[in-house]
Amino acid sequence: MGGTDIQIAICGSAGDGTIACGDILNQAMADAGYRVIAFDVYPPEIRGFGECMARSRISDRAVHSMKESSDVLVSLNDAHAIAHVPEVHDYGAVIYDDAPVTRLHEGQHISGHIKPGQIPYGLPARQIAEQATGAAKARNMAALGFLAGLYAMPREAFERTIRRKFATKAAAVIDDNLAAFAAGYERGAATFKLDLVAFAPPAAAASGSRPVILSGNAAVVRGLLDARLETLFGYPITPATPILEMLAAALPKHGGRFLQVEDEIAAAAATLGAGFAGARAATATSGPGFALMTEMIGLGVMAEIPGVIIVSQRGGPSTGLPTKTEQADLDIAVHGGAGDAPRIVIAPTNVEGCYRCAGKAFELAETFQVPVIVLLDLYLSNRLETALLPETSPFAQGAGKRFSPADRSGPYRRYALSEDGLSPRAIPGQIGGIHTITGLEHNELGRPSDKPEIHQAMSAKRHRKLAAAVDFPDLRITERLGDDGPVDVGVLAWGSTAGEAREAVERARAEGIRAAVLKVVMLAPLPLAAIEAFLADAREALVCELNYEGQFANLVTAATARRLDRLDAVPGVPMAVGRIVEAIRRLAGREAPRAA
Repeated sequence: MGGTDIQIAICGSAGDGTIACGDILNQAMADAGYRVIAFDVYPPEIRGFGECMARSRISDRAVHSMKESSDVLVSLNDAHAIAHVPEVHDYGAVIYDDAPVTRLHEGQHISGHIKPGQIPYGLPARQIAEQATGAAKARNMAALGFLAGLYAMPREAFERTIRRKFATKAAAVIDDNLAAFAAGYERGAATFKLDLVAFAPPAAAASGSRPVILSGNAAVVRGLLDARLETLFGYPITPATPILEMLAAALPKHGGRFLQVEDEIAAAAATLGAGFAGARAATATSGPGFALMTEMIGLGVMAEIPGVIIVSQRGGPSTGLPTKTEQADLDIAVHGGAGDAPRIVIAPTNVEGCYRCAGKAFELAETFQVPVIVLLDLYLSNRLETALLPETSPFAQGAGKRFSPADRSGPYRRYALSEDGLSPRAIPGQIGGIHTITGLEHNELGRPSDKPEIHQAMSAKRHRKLAAAVDFPDLRITERLGDDGPVDVGVLAWGSTAGEAREAVERARAEGIRAAVLKVVMLAPLPLAAIEAFLADAREALVCELNYEGQFANLVTAATARRLDRLDAVPGVPMAVGRIVEAIRRLAGREAPRAA
């Protein structure tokens, strides 16, 4: 076969070790040199027994989304896995335990649901684990070993990963997991393989680079640390809580501080207070928490204070769907708050982008003296992905126009009107930098004023200063991929859905459709020139996003007056690439190619 592009789904119940299996698979294959993208699904209950699913796409090249169908399904719990059998394509594999400990009624065992075109592999996983370790607890490792042995995956990479995974456990735990894995591996290696799944050797890594596999949340943490975050204020909320947990452990080691405050209002207020004092400060939350922060964001806009807010979107409204993904907080991110309160909103499209956006957010916040919102979603926060990160920090320190007593003549005008809208910012304690700060409208000195001409001038200043953000250096504001020049269909996408849109365009182009995708990273201010140029090339334009109202499409339509076709969905999971391909075909006037 030409190359490697294989998706493996492991399905079980909470407590079966499903997610642990997926994590070991991902880490081991990344360690072996493959590119990996993975996304887990788990029940919303804190202590539940619902379905868990670990999906991993393993490739010898960069990939941008999960596949719609899996090549292999591993069942650790038939009651949950049966529903996912149809997701395995023909000549794919279904691995299951063929020696259940209790008698099952008709239809309860997965073997009765495997389609004629799928290849079944039964193994006594529980028995293998018991023989290897004396207990059935490690049956998930036996199943993982069988999977690895069947496809001749690098055994040493798995063993290294298992040792790291359980390094904090007793030696007996490590030994038992290794023994169960080894027994399963030998069973798999001795099994005659009938399916069409095959792994080619991974491509050699580029000289001087070493890919790492990490989640979007972990990439945000690394970006914040590399940008020298000094203080994080937070209040736990899914799916942003891991950011707080990781930084609570890491910040003190880097000379920083972490404080869990009483609520999200306090988190936003403390972040702005620290920013006013000259520190690099941030907070992390999700939609319900962000809703509470909007008043403080207005203060940051009015008082021109830098601060970074990481928002990981989940299903809404209200507490909504805490463990499901959505892109429905765009409106509140861009417009949330009282009055005209312009701010900067950036939305990474992959894990590597999470790192760069988190670090660059401080430069943006300090340069433009405004709160900056980094908009993720649960899919991007939780998914694992192979990324190439720099060995040294690429982020600048001390950005922005700073106050210098030597430049001052007369009273310090903290909010001096200027051509670019930016005024010199003083840090408390600077000689000559005493000024008034308030949430009320104010004059150039910062003193409250309700004069019409002052409110008009200051409103214009706060908007004018952000115009240059769309040309900010070393930050990919937009990126066009696919065909150059005029196209039949142009796809606009933002956030995590940009990956699915990119793969859909690649599939459409393979069918002979001229297509391109423009992923938009900066959502406020909107990079209007780049969007209008892209739309001018597109005979038909499509916007795909995970919200019901088409929030990004509404934003673009309001700015361009261009009619846009929309593909909006709120399934709680990433958008299927096939749905986007179907929409592209429809707009291009093409039919789906017939199967050979």
